[in-house]
Amino acid sequence: MAEHKRRVHYSGKYPRKYEEKYKELQPEKYADMAEHVIAKGSTPAGTHISIMVEEILEFLDIQPGQIGLDCTLGYGGHSEKMLEKLSGRGHLYALDVDPIESEKTTKRLREKGYDEEIFSVKRINFANIDQVVKETGKFDFVLADLGVSSMQIDNPERGFTYKADGPLDLRMDPTQGISAAQRLKELSKEELIGLLTENADEPYAVEIATTITSFLKAHQPIETTLQLKKVIEKALGFLPKAEQKEAVKKSCARTFQALRIDVNHEFEVLYQFMEKLPTVLNPGGRVAVLTFHSGEDRLVKKAFKDYYRAGIYENVAREVIRPSQEECRRNPRAKSTKMRWAIKS
Repeated sequence: MAEHKRRVHYSGKYPRKYEEKYKELQPEKYADMAEHVIAKGSTPAGTHISIMVEEILEFLDIQPGQIGLDCTLGYGGHSEKMLEKLSGRGHLYALDVDPIESEKTTKRLREKGYDEEIFSVKRINFANIDQVVKETGKFDFVLADLGVSSMQIDNPERGFTYKADGPLDLRMDPTQGISAAQRLKELSKEELIGLLTENADEPYAVEIATTITSFLKAHQPIETTLQLKKVIEKALGFLPKAEQKEAVKKSCARTFQALRIDVNHEFEVLYQFMEKLPTVLNPGGRVAVLTFHSGEDRLVKKAFKDYYRAGIYENVAREVIRPSQEECRRNPRAKSTKMRWAIKS
């Protein structure tokens, strides 16, 4: 007999902490709560709302019997919709480096009837698609959603958010590489300025980098998300009071983004992926890429354009595709999304 677990108790009318939101964390059991949270324009804790699903499916034009690849499995929302289009014929492969979330997603999709005959998950970075294709054969359609999943952002233990206290980690795979806290200790002020500018277009890069390095030199720890937020607040203390709150919020988001890109080597990974991508597509194969900041979009746009000029792609998106206003209203995290596509010659 399974051990009975008491639900988490919390003070006040509504749960505030991530671990207290037991109804949101079990959307299969408490569907009404999940729908209520989504209707308010929020994402239920521990889940993720897939972005631009209709636009992706329309472009990819998936047919039963085809072979496809979801480069970033995440919560599995895109994978599930692509599997539906296959109608039990063909195969979808999915990649993810996050050992925590990929295991949960695989279990969830298996329970929905997608067994290994039609759906396979590999713990590998999508920079290594050249290794994947040796086992799978070439693909008829590929999707790469470069965003961070909401369940990673919302869980304080992962260190992706400045809105709750947790270890300053920011790694997609916590078993590999070094944390953001450790990375800060390695960077000089000049390197940190460059990182904040190149990875996030941070307008106060000099002030933030100067304050971080002075804190570390004084042996004041920056080991947690809220410690870093407080450093940023101090760095922007020169701003007028009326502007500080919004400026700190935006600079925190940009600083966390810049560090996340750095510790996960996101630009290097994307560059390798875009370079290898044509080699894994069948003739007529379609690829859609979702980006979430200007650096990513520039890299994707340039790669598609260069390979189109070389005749490797027969067609590429002339203009970026954005989510609808209605989708952005329902899911504010979709607002920065840009979609580009290409078709292999």
